[in-house]
Amino acid sequence: MEKQKNTSKKTTWLILSILGVLLVGGGLSFLGEAIIAKTQDKAWFLTGTLSLVLVNSGICLIVKASEIDSKN
Repeated sequence: MEKQKNTSKKTTWLILSILGVLLVGGGLSFLGEAIIAKTQDKAWFLTGTLSLVLVNSGICLIVKASEIDSKN
């Protein structure tokens, strides 16, 4: 039973950490797009807001994954 619990924790940690890194990377990409749009006097607010949401969500998932990892 203990081995199954550790495997489940490891799988959860792996999924959360990979998803967190992907969200942070995607958010930074959207941030770059928002900066480019702003310098070209195009609409940038929604892209910038989306980048903020993605980066913060990614950081939250990475922190949650590290909490799971530290409990092992």
